[in-house]
Amino acid sequence: MQRMIALIILLIPGFIAALGIKWMRDTLFGILHPPIPFLWLQFLCGFIFFVLGLGFIGGFIFHRDRKRNKVQPRFQKK
Repeated sequence: MQRMIALIILLIPGFIAALGIKWMRDTLFGILHPPIPFLWLQFLCGFIFFVLGLGFIGGFIFHRDRKRNKVQPRFQKK
């Protein structure tokens, strides 16, 4: 059950990061999505979504590895 919850917790930021990549790619091809009025704003929102989603997933994995003592000594809790 805990693994299923962890998977769901990681899927949501994964979808947000994927949406960010899609918006950045569409900006490069000149495709504007309706809720956003400018291409540069669409790229900026996509970049923010990508960084937030990837950061959450990275932080989740880092926290899990730190709990299991699988990180380098400089990253371990003091």
